Amino acid sequence: MSGLGDLRLRELHTIEEFEDVCRLFGGIWRPDPGGEPITVEMMRALSHAGNYVTGAYLHDRLVGASVGFAAAPPRRALHSHVTGTLAGCGVGFALKLHQREWALDRGLETITWTYDPLVRRNAHFNLAKLGARPEEYLPAFYGTMGDAINAGDESDRVLAVWHLASPPVLAAVRGEPSPVEIPPDAVVGLDDDGGRPVRGRTDAETVLVAVPRDIETLRVTDPAAARAWRLALREVLGGLLRDGARVTGFHDRSCYVVRRGAREEGRGGAGRAL
Repeated sequence: MSGLGDLRLRELHTIEEFEDVCRLFGGIWRPDPGGEPITVEMMRALSHAGNYVTGAYLHDRLVGASVGFAAAPPRRALHSHVTGTLAGCGVGFALKLHQREWALDRGLETITWTYDPLVRRNAHFNLAKLGARPEEYLPAFYGTMGDAINAGDESDRVLAVWHLASPPVLAAVRGEPSPVEIPPDAVVGLDDDGGRPVRGRTDAETVLVAVPRDIETLRVTDPAAARAWRLALREVLGGLLRDGARVTGFHDRSCYVVRRGAREEGRGGAGRAL
């Protein structure tokens, strides 16, 4: 596949375009009948009402798409419901930048979306590459999901919030790394021991919460271990967020860095990613 200089992003409006998006998403999620992440009719309605429905094209081939809609607080936030791209072509970052510019042009301050907190690559992309921050743990948010990626697991999600003018986001947009600091007194709240979760301490100011290397493969090869990870992360990360702690980053592509009483500096005045 050629470079992203040939990539074109544009809003979608026609039934034929929405049908292309459904085919793209179908190839990514391989859903059971009735389990599609979004329908042609819903995209048609959202687009007509002025919401965000955008496709990414490489040499006239659809390689990514994203759908979002207005969220609370009114006139200040966009919720990105679903984004899907072909693997390995770097379109996801381009779509998020386009979505950010679209939101800023309309006076919006934040974009939110949900993602599976057990998926390492998504956590790294959302926190390290985009500068978003998880702010709420949502157990079994979508109920039972019938697709090849999520089948056999509960649909826990975290709500990621992208403060569009915050220093971490501005740095991410410029492509500047924002390494997260690990203080020497940090403790391990959840660790990976040979593919199994091991719970530790959560009573320090900074807690490290690990996730497995590849939860999607683990769901197939060792469902019991995948289930153990789900419950452990729900208890440890979910418990910390419920108690008011904040995720400040994702360290070494392997663990959340969580601080009690942390406040993100300069959030800026001002999801399903399934």
